[in-house]
Amino acid sequence: MTRFDAATPEERRKLFADAIVAHRERASAFCTLEADADPSATTNRDGGESEDAETDAPTEAPPWVQFGDGTLNLDCTDAELDRLKDLLAEFPAFKIDTLTRPEEADGVNVKVSALADPNRVAQCIDRIFRDVYDRPEAFRAWVTAI
Repeated sequence: MTRFDAATPEERRKLFADAIVAHRERASAFCTLEADADPSATTNRDGGESEDAETDAPTEAPPWVQFGDGTLNLDCTDAELDRLKDLLAEFPAFKIDTLTRPEEADGVNVKVSALADPNRVAQCIDRIFRDVYDRPEAFRAWVTAI
C-alpha cells in the first residue's frame, strides 16, 4: 500500500478494500482503520496545531474498526450498538457473533462475521463510521495497522 488516508466516500471505500487485501496478502492478524476523532479537533494527525483551531479542548479517542479472519471488531456505546444492529439489517452477509461488556470499561466490544469480498466489507466499514459513529460524509479515515 502506498496511501494510508482518504476523505471522500469513494476514496475511503477503496482505501479500506486495499487495506483488507494487503492484510490478507501479508497474513497479518488484523488491519485497523480509524476515523478522525473530531472534525473540529485542534491538532492534526502529526500532533501539530491545525490552522483553524478555535479551542484547546481535548478530543475523544477516534472510533476504530479492525478486520481479521473474516471478522470485524469494534467498540461502541449502547446507542451505537443499536445503530449497528439497524445498519447490519442492510448487510445480510454480516452478523453479530459476540458482544462483550468489560467490567472496567463503558460500552461493548462487538465482533461481526463479515464473510464477503473486500469491496463489500469496505462498504460496510464506511457505513459503520458514518451511521454508527455519526461521522460526516467527508470525514477522514486512516489505515493505522496492517
